[in-house]
Amino acid sequence: MIRVLVVDDDFMVAKVHSGYVSRTPGFEVVGVAHTGADALRLVREVRPDLVLLDIYLPDLDGLEVLRSLRARGDEAVDVIVITAATDVETVRGAMRGGVLHYLIKPFEFGALRDQLAHFSALRRKLDGLGAAGQADVDQVFGARPGSAAPVLPKGLTAQTATLVERALRARLDGLSASECAEVTELARVSARRYLEYFVGIGKAEVRLRYGGTGRPERQYVWLGGDAR
Repeated sequence: MIRVLVVDDDFMVAKVHSGYVSRTPGFEVVGVAHTGADALRLVREVRPDLVLLDIYLPDLDGLEVLRSLRARGDEAVDVIVITAATDVETVRGAMRGGVLHYLIKPFEFGALRDQLAHFSALRRKLDGLGAAGQADVDQVFGARPGSAAPVLPKGLTAQTATLVERALRARLDGLSASECAEVTELARVSARRYLEYFVGIGKAEVRLRYGGTGRPERQYVWLGGDAR
């Protein structure tokens, strides 16, 4: 389980965000803080993997909390900023502090779920690498400015890739190759090729669905973001 600390000065907002985290498979809330001081204390005490950090706090603002975490060497914790702050200097300060993402309130569950799923996928990818190639680094840090769109493998078309992408986006719990083939009216082998393509470029992941007897079925889940 990925351990999450929720930091927000509003008790009800913190409760809502905690509920979002708890609804996301593979994540658990290990603490809730309503002040910057409590956030710094809880990071030390509960050692979360990820902090959902508000900017507007009653004592220290979120950027001060972020700077304190980095200054005292808490590099093991990752941070996603969740705030109503939209001024450019705050966004720039968050980037300089090494946050993974910046979510602007208010937002729906799906927006946070996508970021958590993306974080989980990148974490697993890095844990499984002995050394990172350039493609791996690009995926972790995002597409480089001006970089070309990924080239589709031979036999795949952009139009059909878009069709499969839409089918994935429409099923938040994922779908199998057979289900994708039924929805898109493709052959199962073709649907699976597109699904595996999205997995290969980090836009989808495979989860195993168990049920009945026999081998578990591969379930493809969209991770969010633009595929091309």
